[in-house]
Amino acid sequence: MSETPHVIVIGAGTGGMCFAHGLKRAGIRVSVYEADRTRKDGLYGYRVGIDPHGTRALQACLPPELFETFLATCARQPRYFSMLTEKDKEIFTLDLPPDANQIDSEKSVSRMTLRQVLLTGLEDVVEFGKRFTHYEKHDDGRVTAYFQDGTSATGDMLVAADGPGSRVRRQYLPHAELVPAGVISVAGKVAIDERTRHLLSERVFYGLSLVFAPKGFFNIFHVMEFPWNKDGKAKEGIGGNEKELIENWPGMLYDNTQDYINWGFAAATDKYPKDILKVRGQELMDLILGMTEDWHPNYRELIRLTDPSTCFPINIMTSKPIPLWEPTNITLIGDAIHTMTPGRGVGANTALRDAALLAKNLTAVRDGEMKLMEAIHDYEAQMVEYGFAAVKDSLKQQGGDSIMHKPVLGRIALAGMRASMRTVNAVPFLKKQFAKGLLAPRGNEQIAEQL
Repeated sequence: MSETPHVIVIGAGTGGMCFAHGLKRAGIRVSVYEADRTRKDGLYGYRVGIDPHGTRALQACLPPELFETFLATCARQPRYFSMLTEKDKEIFTLDLPPDANQIDSEKSVSRMTLRQVLLTGLEDVVEFGKRFTHYEKHDDGRVTAYFQDGTSATGDMLVAADGPGSRVRRQYLPHAELVPAGVISVAGKVAIDERTRHLLSERVFYGLSLVFAPKGFFNIFHVMEFPWNKDGKAKEGIGGNEKELIENWPGMLYDNTQDYINWGFAAATDKYPKDILKVRGQELMDLILGMTEDWHPNYRELIRLTDPSTCFPINIMTSKPIPLWEPTNITLIGDAIHTMTPGRGVGANTALRDAALLAKNLTAVRDGEMKLMEAIHDYEAQMVEYGFAAVKDSLKQQGGDSIMHKPVLGRIALAGMRASMRTVNAVPFLKKQFAKGLLAPRGNEQIAEQL
């Protein structure tokens, strides 16, 4: 086996593609195999938050001009952070400061747009329509990946980036289980027009808003406005380098993302019908309307105006942490090893951290600074620590065992939370302290020290 490996990546998601860019920039041969048949397939049109850690990982792995394209294709930043009741009453609100710089700021991006950015420049690396079935290790240390269409690919190293249902993980680490978090989320998209724009107050429309309701019901509103029009041309007021990047970016040919309001409703699994995961479209929207009969009329109208094709349920899953394993030339990144709830919004950012760290270590192998097994072991030792810590933290934030979901205690807890946050909102010192914690980068990892 050569010391600079030919790397096979299973899955062209956020972590896998960032990793592939990092390897390609380092001159390390990489081949990516994706189950989707085309780069447009899949439900990728919803928001993902990229924090400073994720941004730095992208900056480390992407070619400079493509990183600038990523920045140019993000949605506008929220001006406010709000916590509301289901009646649209304010619990807490905070004016968010303008971005200090493009790196140390929270970003909102469409999943479809991010997918197209990450596929740009890797057309010669990615093969679509390749559904992985299993792998086989050989006496010479190499590994072969087999696909459903009867083809195969052999390399020096196999990296699983194939998401929560990773087939690589099932074969390699069968004891690494996924379990339900006890929460089901339902998401939907509403196109922004004159009618829908005015269903939300200015603070909600221009902010990031959380709705806390009885029974443990929760909803989040993200309003996604992009710097291009329906025809893919830069909007009025978008000029200079941003305009040029958007209009010359080939990924726009594959991206149908337009301005929209994204809502995400969540509740404990036992609050839904037993067949909830089979329900789709208008039937699902009607179900959510039935669960929110006493909510503000404008919130309910947004659900009614949702595009039914965008409305689907998600059974929130979480990984069971496992001890560090002996390293081989097979490893995993992102949701393939540490699936987490959306509770802290760090899933994509943790996958990006994985990608940057593993690419950095393999670059050290290329330079003769590390041996391959040493590089993989170092990556896995760090990833297991920070990855499973994020899993635990996210489960605390969004798990079905939360007191908020209990019939009586939940209402008491909700009333207490609302009262305490209203107090924080009214007392400048308390509000300032809360804001410091809220605006601090998510997670304790100092990725800047690694890159």
